[in-house]
Amino acid sequence: MSFRRGVVRQSKFRHVFAQAWKTEHCIDDVRVSRVTWDSPLCAVNPKFIAVIIEAGGGGAFLVVPLSKSGRIDQSSPTVCGHAAPVLDIQWSPHDDNIIASASEDCTVKLWQIPDGGLTSPLTEPIVTLEGHSKRVGILAWHPTAFNILLTAGCDNIICVWNVGTGELVYQLTDAHPDLIYHVSWNRDGSAVCTVCKDKALRVIDPRRGTVLKVREKVHDGTRPMRAVFLSDGKILTTGFSRMSERQMALWDTKDLSEPMAVQEMDTSNGVLLPFYDPDTNMVYLCGKGDCTIRYFEVTDESPYVHFLSLYSSKEPQRGAGFLSKRGVDVNKCEIARFYKLHERKVEPISMTVPRKSDLFQGDLYPDTASLEPALLADEWIAGQDASPLLASLSGGYSAPPSKHRDTLRSKPKLVSQDSGSGAASPATGQVAAPCADKDTEEEVTQLRVATRETDGSIERPKKEDDVLNELLAEMKALRAVVLAQSQRIELLERQLARIADGDV
Repeated sequence: MSFRRGVVRQSKFRHVFAQAWKTEHCIDDVRVSRVTWDSPLCAVNPKFIAVIIEAGGGGAFLVVPLSKSGRIDQSSPTVCGHAAPVLDIQWSPHDDNIIASASEDCTVKLWQIPDGGLTSPLTEPIVTLEGHSKRVGILAWHPTAFNILLTAGCDNIICVWNVGTGELVYQLTDAHPDLIYHVSWNRDGSAVCTVCKDKALRVIDPRRGTVLKVREKVHDGTRPMRAVFLSDGKILTTGFSRMSERQMALWDTKDLSEPMAVQEMDTSNGVLLPFYDPDTNMVYLCGKGDCTIRYFEVTDESPYVHFLSLYSSKEPQRGAGFLSKRGVDVNKCEIARFYKLHERKVEPISMTVPRKSDLFQGDLYPDTASLEPALLADEWIAGQDASPLLASLSGGYSAPPSKHRDTLRSKPKLVSQDSGSGAASPATGQVAAPCADKDTEEEVTQLRVATRETDGSIERPKKEDDVLNELLAEMKALRAVVLAQSQRIELLERQLARIADGDV
């Protein structure tokens, strides 16, 4: 009797192991929110960790430096400007000091966190976005365009904002007949995928407001689903079967008639939250209320989704934060890090590939998305798309100086609040007020030069110089809005002409 050894699939991530950090490196006495909403409740970047917490008389979340460990004092300052519980928080992918929060009070607010963390309670946002009629539970920053933020609420509406000006640039009111469970951008930000209470998966072009693809009954179960775009354009979904078994499925957007792969998990009740790493093509599944984190590798070889391993602990998780690749420790071959939320504790968990060498492992760390945006907001609104700008992790990531980083550091004058006639309505696309152009910029520059000449050797005080710089930046932002709206008006006029001619 002879035995044949099966062929073992080759992968450098087959032996990834998860390890929780020691107790002294955890964050204790964090009163994690008990809100009944299926969000991760946590957001992490290389500078800070933010956790939605219990708060009386409104909504709040805690922000502390990533290096923080030990007990959190109950008097520690929080971000507490919402009038109702906070449901979701997301850091900007292009500025590690800017975070967005969505709340039951129907608003989305943007906050600037000072380097080093909060020293006093933060109650004044730099921008407040008001466009939803019911609570807002989903936030998704555009992966490559600066200051573009997508929000979705329980009014079944998706809004796309230019947070640099506070303008609502696109609104999708008819795409979803029921509650939206999740939204995910694709790699270059040209489309989003959504899953809804009607059990359908949709691929949507948010600029045109059109549904490109629909797949009914992605999962047969009635419980909430999740969907994430992978870097090659495929979509991974999690949900429940008719028999309430948790499932994960992989879909090819070119043909949504059948899934490429389906994996059954177990019969637990918790919604599976997928966290995707485009650099390694790995997917981590964290179930709320679970004691485990499963991780998989997605490849082009059948069965396409390969189970790697399982991290298990005694304590169930209330939520989890996923650190961006820019923050991992490349010297220890750490390829991912989670921040697991317990009832009153935050516990870091490192995912590591065992290697003997202490040298930088280039095969584990391909160039990753950098802080620098590939597009400005008005460029994306005008129809441009671009893949993320990449940076090497060799020697650890260091952010280059950015010419765009200060756009949200001071409160913008929202165009819609300047006067009754300043803003473009997303419904009509009409622009009523003239804005600054290059001539205005030159006038401001000439004013600055003339004043300095008049003062002789005495330079204009820095404060007044800053006011002029802010004025110039605001004029540029308004001009960009007008240019974008002009292009939208031309498009609408062409469509109207085609309808009038009977071409549509």
